[in-house]
Amino acid sequence: MLRWALGFFIVAIVAALFGFGGLAAGAASIAKILFFLFIVLFLLTLIFGNRVLGK
Repeated sequence: MLRWALGFFIVAIVAALFGFGGLAAGAASIAKILFFLFIVLFLLTLIFGNRVLGK
């Protein structure tokens, strides 16, 4: 999921360089959502990972 966020971030940067403001804003917002979703899932895995694995 972090790769998707990075990919949309790169698309946003390239679109912004070529002047596609709407496309850049859309890709940047998708990248931001995916990044925060990745962070939340990562933290949940850290917190509950040991309970599920039984360690």
